[in-house]
Amino acid sequence: MNEMRAYFMREVPGIDAFLAAEADKLDGLVREVARHVLLSGGKRIRPMLTILFARALGHQANDIMPIACALEMLHTATLLHDDVLDQALVRRGQTSAHVRFGTTETILAGDVLLALANKLGADYDIPRLNALLARGIMATADGEIRELAHTKNPTADRGAYMDIIIGKTARLIETACRCGAALTSRDRALEHLAGEFGLNLGIAFQLVDDALDYTVSEGEMGKPAGGDLREGKMTLPLILHLEGLDPAEAGELLAALREKRLTVEQTEGIVRDVREKGLAEKTREAASGYIAAAVKELETLPVSPEREVLAQAAEYVLTRRK
Repeated sequence: MNEMRAYFMREVPGIDAFLAAEADKLDGLVREVARHVLLSGGKRIRPMLTILFARALGHQANDIMPIACALEMLHTATLLHDDVLDQALVRRGQTSAHVRFGTTETILAGDVLLALANKLGADYDIPRLNALLARGIMATADGEIRELAHTKNPTADRGAYMDIIIGKTARLIETACRCGAALTSRDRALEHLAGEFGLNLGIAFQLVDDALDYTVSEGEMGKPAGGDLREGKMTLPLILHLEGLDPAEAGELLAALREKRLTVEQTEGIVRDVREKGLAEKTREAASGYIAAAVKELETLPVSPEREVLAQAAEYVLTRRK
């Protein structure tokens, strides 16, 4: 992991500086909202993947930062809108933007970041980048719509769950990798390789995130344990829990989720059961298959520091604890 840490430490300050400079150019109504979320930390996985794939495929020009940061802006816009939809009070250990600045300002800031990300991509005058960004935005919106609909009518349906996490998380990570390849080469086979790595990595990332929601403390995750359950979100640990109940118990729990009448005691009991039954660990095991598929895609890339960092990033996603 040492190579990955060193690479991230070298690149992340430049990402942060670019994001801060772009946020400072925004209108005063949304400037502080954008800064609040863009500069609140985060792993910078998406911009780093764009940078890593561009360089792994031989990109030499010093023009990667705008498209890399466009992916972080797209991600940030979804976080702003998500927190309004979910009425989340905390994001990354800080007060959510809509609580601190207001719903109107937060929605507008999200809209502005979506528009700015598209502008940054369009400025390259590479049509393929525009198409990839558009597809990534549409897939993310589709995933969010599916999740909202599924929250209103929850089922222990693994297929529906996978469609949701692919849309709301994995496609944007795939887009980050594809953009790095498309910036460097017009070879669609190379872009497809990058995309398959990103798609599998993104699925694993969300699976691990869903496992962590049941096992990690609020201090570590920046949000309370069981937050997804409290919001009525159907994730793999909860699906595994439901599959272990008798049909009557499972039906009652699904009804309680649908009708928003899950008590604090019930919520705490489910979180405890998930932990005691090792269901979060089983979710990590599911993620490991996707990580293996992602790493396999790297085998045909030329040997380079970036290829090694990409492999280490995949390992980190699987083993992360916050």
